[in-house]
Amino acid sequence: MTTSHLQNTALPPIDDEALPRASLRRGRSPLQEIGQQPILITAVALVLVIVGIGSIFAWRAYSGNTPEPERLTASRLQQARVAQASEQIIEKTKGIEATQQQSIDQLQVVQDQLQTMQRLLTAQQNDTRKLTEQVGTLTTTLDNLRQSFASTTAGDDKPAAREAPRRSRSRATVNNRNRTKAAAVQQRRRSR
Repeated sequence: MTTSHLQNTALPPIDDEALPRASLRRGRSPLQEIGQQPILITAVALVLVIVGIGSIFAWRAYSGNTPEPERLTASRLQQARVAQASEQIIEKTKGIEATQQQSIDQLQVVQDQLQTMQRLLTAQQNDTRKLTEQVGTLTTTLDNLRQSFASTTAGDDKPAAREAPRRSRSRATVNNRNRTKAAAVQQRRRSR
């Protein structure tokens, strides 16, 4: 084959400016032509993802840092802290319950003492009322005795004519009268 033959079969040189014009002539933009080849775009994206994942694995293998043991250690440490905190809360709760029970017991003792004091106060008030009534009764009896003594004394101050027969009477009669009066006063006291 000769060179002339090769020239006839060779493709014409590609004009870079002519390519976009040709595609515009057909009514397609350069992005539309790329979009018509989705297999190529998908293949490039897949290669980028695989390269990224491979570089991550290579970096971990090179540096020796694997996050799994660190995560396990961190989670175990966190679980231990949570368990310790929950035990502390349980102990504090038990302490609060014990303190609360002691407070309830002390309050019950104070209430019992208060009720006892109220009973004693009521009994003392009743005794005071009884004593007040007895003092009133004694005061009334004493006033009655004074009045009767005053009337007896006033009766003795009458004319001497009456005194003479009284003196003539025997002492036994006078003593009997005094005893009778004393017995009557005592009966009044007892009846009240």
